Order: sequence, then C-alpha cells, then structure tokens
Amino acid sequence: MRNESARRLRTGPERTAGEFGDQPRRAFGVLVEDLANPYATDVARGAEAALNAAGHDALWLSSDHSAEKERRLLELLADQQAAGALVIPVGIGPRDISRLRAAGMSVVLIDRDASDVCSARVDHVAGGEAAAAYLLGIGRERIAFVTGTPEPQPCVERRDGAARTIVEAGLGKPPVLVKEALSPTEGQAAAHEIMAMSPVPDGVFCANDLLAIGLINELIRLGVRVPEDIAVVGYDDIELAASAAVPLTTVRQPRRELGWEAAELAMAEIGEGKSHQHRQVVQRPDLVIRESA
Repeated sequence: MRNESARRLRTGPERTAGEFGDQPRRAFGVLVEDLANPYATDVARGAEAALNAAGHDALWLSSDHSAEKERRLLELLADQQAAGALVIPVGIGPRDISRLRAAGMSVVLIDRDASDVCSARVDHVAGGEAAAAYLLGIGRERIAFVTGTPEPQPCVERRDGAARTIVEAGLGKPPVLVKEALSPTEGQAAAHEIMAMSPVPDGVFCANDLLAIGLINELIRLGVRVPEDIAVVGYDDIELAASAAVPLTTVRQPRRELGWEAAELAMAEIGEGKSHQHRQVVQRPDLVIRESA
C-alpha cells in the first residue's frame, strides 16, 4: 500500500477518458490539529493532491488542539454542504461522526485507530520500537523520552513502543520528560532537564522532530557533543530534519501518502453509498539514519 501511494503522489491516478467528467466538483474539509506543524501541512498536501487529481477541492482547517473549535469547524463544513471531512482528531466522537453522516458527509480519521469509521494511520508502536532498538543497537543504555502536551495518541504509542523495547532489553522503564508543547522551544528547555539528570542520558528519543531539533540546538550551545555524548532520534522526518545543525536521525512516517489514502477513503465512501464498508489503512514508518545518532 505504501509504495503504491507514493507512486500515485508522483504520477497521479490512472484514469480512463472522461472518468471524472460526470461527477460534480466537491469540497472536502481537511481538519488538522495545527497548520504550523510541518507534519500536518504535509498530510494536508497529500490529501489535497488526491482530491485535486479527482477533480475536487480541499479546504484546510486547523483546530489548534481545541476540541471545541474542532466541533465548530465540523459543523461549519456540514452547514456548507462539504462532501466530507478528513480529520486529525482532537475530540471528535461517535455522535459527531453520526451528525456528519446524517448531513451526507463522508468521515475519515487520520492517524487514529478506529473500527467504526474509515481511517488512515501509521503504526507508531512499531516506530517507537524501531527508534529504541536503534539507540540500543549503537550502545546507548540510558535512554530518555521527550514528549509534550497535549500528547496526541500517536505520541503515546511511540512512547509505549520505545518503552517496551527498552524494558525487554533489561534496562528498566525509561524516564519521560513531558513539556508544554511539541515545539523547538520546548525541546530547548528539555535539554537543560536532560543535563540535570543523574546519570545523564546517553540517548534521547523525541516524540517529534521539532522537539528533537530544539533539543539538539540547545545541547550544542551547552557544549554537549551530539551524538558522541548524547545521541538523539526524532520522529516524522520533516524537511528541516536533514538540514538541522546536526542532521537528524528520525523515524519517517509517510505523511503525504497518509493524506492521499485518507482522501481516497473519503471519496470512496461518497461514491459507494450504502454499499460502503469502512476500511482501515495502516502504514509502517521507516528509520532514517543521519548524524545525530
């Protein structure tokens, strides 16, 4: 599924003549947690590419991590007769989904596990396991995990996967730093807490790349050698990861492919009508090794 999604992002769908000619142009809402996060914008771009290829449009919306704002925006989409909603959820529940369906909309959850609705997600437990296994494999024995609040479910899954791998290696449950946001500024703050630990960790796994980049920048400012003293692994593989002060080793999740799959699920639900059966698409992340670990 992953390779096929990547191919279609590069080339567009295979069409027959007039395939979409008899379908009206529709708008689908793409509602993410934070449009300032490069991960979210990449997912939205993937969804928009699929929708545009099928002759439809994407409306980008941000809940700003607010369940109340998310609900208002979903109501707005229903009032404006949008064809569907692709949602990286904050607080959406079964009743919200039922109301949207009653308005004739398709609903797809992005990066969340769900059985009663279509979803496109990444196996983040496997991603956390891969990050921890890599740090263990390069000889790191004191590994800390840095995350932020509100901690979305994918970050919880990354933490759980990493912790399980570390515990199974006989090293005990890793310490967890919970910062106020998943941002570079909070990564910088985490660097000081890391250095205050006793013993100081020799490996750090961050819940996303923004935290990891801020952490690395501050560690370097404090005179810490990365990766010699502390190896750092991020998560997402955003564009900035490769060009960081120390190029970031990270777990790449297929962000644009994820958005493309979500859009295809949303369009299929509209097209199939009552015969539609909910599908869950799960993609696996990849470890990208650079200089930070």
